[in-house]
Amino acid sequence: SPLGKIPFLLTEQGALCESQVICDWLEASFPTPALMPADPFEAAKVRELIVFLELHLELVARRLFPQAFFGRTVSEEVQTATRKELERNIKAFSQLAKFSPFVAGPTFTLADCAAIVHLPLLSMVGKSIWGEDPLEGLPVKEYLQMVSERPTVVRVQADRKAGQAAFAA
Repeated sequence: SPLGKIPFLLTEQGALCESQVICDWLEASFPTPALMPADPFEAAKVRELIVFLELHLELVARRLFPQAFFGRTVSEEVQTATRKELERNIKAFSQLAKFSPFVAGPTFTLADCAAIVHLPLLSMVGKSIWGEDPLEGLPVKEYLQMVSERPTVVRVQADRKAGQAAFAA
């Protein structure tokens, strides 16, 4: 990718970077099984969840990554402000997410592809910084357990672990 970004995907036409761009390309190139609803409003609700997960949960929590994952320290001021913002945003997310049984409703969608990446990070950050899971009030554990049993998710998780091991070596 031009910026050396991960994730990236090398296609026959060239390289793509950015998760959402890659997901959109995959959905357009391989439409079965569909990961976006055919109904325009329902598709917009899936996209809304993706954007919410990325911008209002993961990006906010990212302020704490230096301390949660990399052994550095984040000021008490940043920790407090981030916690307050995450609490507000998680409450809003709880009104958007359905968990019935998937994050956007009865079928697995691109919103689940985002959720299975971002929700565990949020939980790990909260446990590391505050000693508690900020998502505790939502059925996230049950949801992640359910989706982690899907063959495609099992494969993605195995590929991710292999990639992390290769990177570490």
